[in-house]
Amino acid sequence: MVVNYVWELAQAPLYVGMENYSIAVLRHCFVASLGDGLMVLLITAVGWLVLRHQNWFAHPGVAGYLVMLTTGFLLAVLVEWVGVYVLGRWQYTETMPVVPGLGVGVVPIAQMVVLPPLIFRMAAALGMRRGS
Repeated sequence: MVVNYVWELAQAPLYVGMENYSIAVLRHCFVASLGDGLMVLLITAVGWLVLRHQNWFAHPGVAGYLVMLTTGFLLAVLVEWVGVYVLGRWQYTETMPVVPGLGVGVVPIAQMVVLPPLIFRMAAALGMRRGS
């Protein structure tokens, strides 16, 4: 969750009303990072279902990374699209790069593609240290 919180803080200026840091922005980013944590748990569950191994993320191999990247991408696109176009919960500033044809932000999508492999590697390393 800490990694996602830092990412949320870094991308905050790309959202309307969050260009300047304040307590409200810090709180919003914290809540968003909790949602990001839930998405990482969903990626974990999809990995269990698809790869049929509880610790698939410890040694993901090609199939595991494909699960992480595909699921992370699809979740991020869904959350951003619903948040922007269905619920109107947030808007992008002009500086947010968007995916052509989808109209959703590149940076939040990159978050769910880049961070889960890092988070899973950290979790696996912690598991190995505890197991030794």
